Amino acid sequence: MTGIDANEQAFGLQGPASSDTRVAGALGLVQAATYAFITNDSSGRITFVNDAAEALFGYGPGAMLGQNIDVVVPERFRASHAAGLARMVRNEPSRMAGRTIEVTARRCDGSEFPAEFTLSIWRDRFGLGFGAIMRDISEWRARDAHLVRLAHHDTLTGLPNRASFEETLDARLVAGQATCVLMLDLDGFKEVNDSCGHGTGDAVLQTLAIRLPAWLGGDAILARFGGDEFAVMLPGATDPLKVAAGAAALLEAFAAPFCVLGHTFHLGVSVGGAISPTQGLSAGELVGNADLALFRAKQDGKRVFRLFQPEMRSALLSRLAMQSELRRAVAAGEFVLHYQPQVALENRCINGAEALLRWRHPERGLLYPGAFLPQLEEHPLALEVGRWILDEACRQAAAWRDAGLPIRKMGVNLFTAQVRSGTLTSDVADALQRHRLSPEMLELEITETIFLKVDEPVLRPFRDLHRRGVGISFDDFGTGYASLSSLKRFPLTRLKIDRGFVRDLMTDQHDAAIVRSIIQIGNDIGLDIIAEGIETADQEARLLEMGCKQGQGFLYAKALPAAQFEDLLQGFGPRRKIAS
Repeated sequence: MTGIDANEQAFGLQGPASSDTRVAGALGLVQAATYAFITNDSSGRITFVNDAAEALFGYGPGAMLGQNIDVVVPERFRASHAAGLARMVRNEPSRMAGRTIEVTARRCDGSEFPAEFTLSIWRDRFGLGFGAIMRDISEWRARDAHLVRLAHHDTLTGLPNRASFEETLDARLVAGQATCVLMLDLDGFKEVNDSCGHGTGDAVLQTLAIRLPAWLGGDAILARFGGDEFAVMLPGATDPLKVAAGAAALLEAFAAPFCVLGHTFHLGVSVGGAISPTQGLSAGELVGNADLALFRAKQDGKRVFRLFQPEMRSALLSRLAMQSELRRAVAAGEFVLHYQPQVALENRCINGAEALLRWRHPERGLLYPGAFLPQLEEHPLALEVGRWILDEACRQAAAWRDAGLPIRKMGVNLFTAQVRSGTLTSDVADALQRHRLSPEMLELEITETIFLKVDEPVLRPFRDLHRRGVGISFDDFGTGYASLSSLKRFPLTRLKIDRGFVRDLMTDQHDAAIVRSIIQIGNDIGLDIIAEGIETADQEARLLEMGCKQGQGFLYAKALPAAQFEDLLQGFGPRRKIAS
């Protein structure tokens, strides 16, 4: 057979139109192609390969010609490949001809790779011929695998993400396999980011992704849902007592100091759990109920475990309804300030006021803070409401000052959102300037919730405001976990003794000892002391005897609307006292 005949056989070129020019043109086109091109006859013998095919399969020039087409087929597939070739030779229908499919191909060195394969069949004067166009799709497959991994895994920790976790969970539940889900939320993680940066925060999460499986043990499946929230699947865990014991061990593991990148952190974790099938039949329901239990754990002081209970759902609905009502209250201007007088105990002269928030609810009447403040503290509008309180209290203090009424200091309670906003200094300065109020007339009251989260970003604005003359008071001192050493760091001007100690001052020697100690500490380090909740003259006399000079409570007046408080100021001038 001549060279022209061989090429005609390879490409199925025949008939009167065939010529050297035609064959040469087809040959040049195929040789220039970047895709691999291979032809073989009905016996499987390779009759043509282009340069791209030789490069793809790792053969030298001409080395593939005459060999059986099986050289590009992995051994495990050769029997089925030969059977398919035989069917096509018998002119039986082929599912491969004219279609582009994916196959596994074999190189000269025995390595395998995924290939895209398109088969053509023709019959000419030389008999039956087969031609295949192929290309290596390894990069495509790797890219697809990477995209699949991205879709199912968290990029920071490499753990399964929420979609993957819930897919696996749903499969287990559909198969009737009982499962427990734990939702974990880190306590104190925000402070890591704030104090050391997000790079350190990311390192903490990556370290946890390694440590948590060891702490959980067994067949536990761990996922990261985002932020500092993790989910755990415990296959077969249906005993609430054993689940609680496992959660307790996890809480204990988090109690140890956490060292990352040269920093030592004291992180905690709050855990909520739900068990199938009694507490959820689908992944969405089970995860949602575990999340409700987690929310309850955080409400109950954090660093605890709570198992889902049905009443948690109704509590959530109530909370959502309250959030909606709070949003409406802000828009409708339903919040008002009442003012409680602060007096000098020795003569009961009014020397200040504390601004206290009230809600004029259109259906429930006047609401006190206990009915809404915890929810408002967590609401996105807390910062807006806090700024309004600050501005309105300053406006009212300036109005009373301009009217010549005896008010020397206005106390304003802060929300955590204000302290963390980064704008506290400018917010206070703007309010003082807007109402031409002296900094010495304003006192900012902070609770232990804020006090215990003291870090440099929090301290900086308070130090600045303290230098400008603004008073800073620690509200309800002595009721929580704030250490005495913290008093040195925070630029305080006054301590407020909690009403709980004052209430039992006359009957409980322990409360009396605590009150005496607070007064002594305050006096020794140069802080003013004011007692809250004074209701009897005996309490007043005892506090005076202990060295407390200021107080507030129902003995003098409850918190009053601005107009009534103004009447109180006008009726009792700077040298007159409130009658008992």
